[in-house]
Amino acid sequence: MEMFFYGFMQRAFQASILISLIAPILGLFLILRRQSLMADTLSHVSLAGVALGLLLGIDPTWTNIIVVVIVAVLLEYLRKVYRSYSEISIAILMSGGMAVALVLMGLNDSGATLSITQFLFGSIVTISVQQVWMLLSLTILIIVLYGVFRKPMYTLTFDEETAYTAGLPVQVMSVLFNVLTGVTIALIMPIVGALLVSAILILPAAISLRLSKSFNGVIFIGIGVAMLGMILGLISSYYLGTPPGASITIIYIGIFSLTSMLKKTI
Repeated sequence: MEMFFYGFMQRAFQASILISLIAPILGLFLILRRQSLMADTLSHVSLAGVALGLLLGIDPTWTNIIVVVIVAVLLEYLRKVYRSYSEISIAILMSGGMAVALVLMGLNDSGATLSITQFLFGSIVTISVQQVWMLLSLTILIIVLYGVFRKPMYTLTFDEETAYTAGLPVQVMSVLFNVLTGVTIALIMPIVGALLVSAILILPAAISLRLSKSFNGVIFIGIGVAMLGMILGLISSYYLGTPPGASITIIYIGIFSLTSMLKKTI
C-alpha cells in the first residue's frame, strides 16, 4: 500500500501500536477509579500547554508535558479538598485550562491558530520521530510499572482506605498515576486530537470490560481492540481525508455497539 511509503504514515502507525499497548491499562484504571472525565480534563488543559509553546516559540510538546504534569498534581489536590464533590475540580480545571488556551491563542498570530487546530482535531503529519521515541519510552515505563505495581494499584483502585491501612503511599500513587496519564495525553494528542483523546484511552477498556471478567483479560483484549481501532482509523483517515481522532473514535463506537448487540443475543 502506497501510504506506507510516506514517513509520516510510518510514524503514525508506530505511534498507534504504542498507544494501543498503554491505552487499555490507563483506561481500565480510570474507569475503575471513576475518573474517566479526568482524561477529558487533562486533554482540554493540554491545549494551554500547546498554546504556551507556540507563543514562546518552543516545541509545544515540552510545554504541554509541563502544564499537564502541574495540572495532574493540582487535580489530585482538589480531589482531596472536594472529596464529596470531586466533579467540582474537573469543572474548575477544564474551564480554566480552556480559558488560558484561548487567551494565549489571542496573544499569538493567525499561524499559531492553525497549529492549535491541528492539535485540537489531530493530524497524521504532526507526529515526529522525537515524539515516537518519547512515546516508546513512556510505553516501556508504563508496562514495567504495571507489572511491578499491579497489585498495589488494584488495592488502591477498589479500596483506598484498605490501601492506606496496608501502608501504601496512597496520595503519592494517585499523583503519579495522574502524572502518567497526563504525560500520555500530551504525547498522543498530536495524532488523535485534544477533543477525542479521552475516548482513545477509555473506549478500548470499556469495550473489553464487556468481553472479559478477569483483570488481565480486560487488558489483553483491550490491547487487541485498541490496535484494531487505531489501524482501521488511520487507514480510513488517510483515504477519506478525515481527522484521525474522529475516525478512530467512530470505529471504537462501532465496535462497542457491535459487542453490545452480540452480548444481548448470546
